[in-house]
Amino acid sequence: MKRSTTWIELSEFDEIPAVQPRSICHRSRRSRSAYASFVAAIVTLFVAPTVFAQSDADFTKANEEFAQGHFKEAIAGYEALVSAGQWNPNLFYDLGNAYFRTKDFGRAILNYERALALDRHHPEAKANLQIARDEARALELQPSRLERYLQVASANQYSVVAAVAFWLMIFAFAAMIFARRRSAALALSVCCLFVSAFAAWAIYVLERGNEGRALAIIIGKDVQARLATADTANSVLALPPGSEIKILSTRGDWTYAALPNDLRGWIPAKHAEQVRL
Repeated sequence: MKRSTTWIELSEFDEIPAVQPRSICHRSRRSRSAYASFVAAIVTLFVAPTVFAQSDADFTKANEEFAQGHFKEAIAGYEALVSAGQWNPNLFYDLGNAYFRTKDFGRAILNYERALALDRHHPEAKANLQIARDEARALELQPSRLERYLQVASANQYSVVAAVAFWLMIFAFAAMIFARRRSAALALSVCCLFVSAFAAWAIYVLERGNEGRALAIIIGKDVQARLATADTANSVLALPPGSEIKILSTRGDWTYAALPNDLRGWIPAKHAEQVRL
């Protein structure tokens, strides 16, 4: 397409500033953006407390259903809160108690484990977990000797140590630039480097260990771990509800897992749930 060769005298348009429409457009967009941000802030200010209040009300209602012996209704209330992302140790603990009352030991143990994953020092969850395991005769994975040594702290605590040591190392390096005597700053930076590296390694070991991210609980009944992905394959181990497994891989509807007693086998995926959500 060719450009027009017609010339227009500028004097005819002297009173029309060329940049004004763009300038007005920018101010309009900024105004709309500011207005939208203001509205979003107001909505958040008023809606967020309502959401939290509704969650508290739903939790209280589920607790009342439990107290009245309506365990299935209590489970439905607790599960709705879990689906909404309202996770906390007491919610999973109460959900575990409700499943325990209905003799669903697999899901009871699963939720006690989830409570302990959020608060490893939850005393009631620890006690009830052991009771549920005894009732179900559930099998447990045994942590390695290295994992037992590293379990003096949780992965979250190691994360805090790694972060603090890392920033101390950065400050020590910065101090080396300005300090006249650099030996102390150098020693501190090296020490912090080793601490940060050790904490990161501990996190890696714990997360990949038997009680790490891949930990799952058997929730089905009469579950058999098998040598192959078929119901007719030979059985490796019978897994009572609540037994621990470590998921290694998944193929279709089957999960390949590390089992108690240092065994491995295939399990229908629908019969196991991971502790970590």
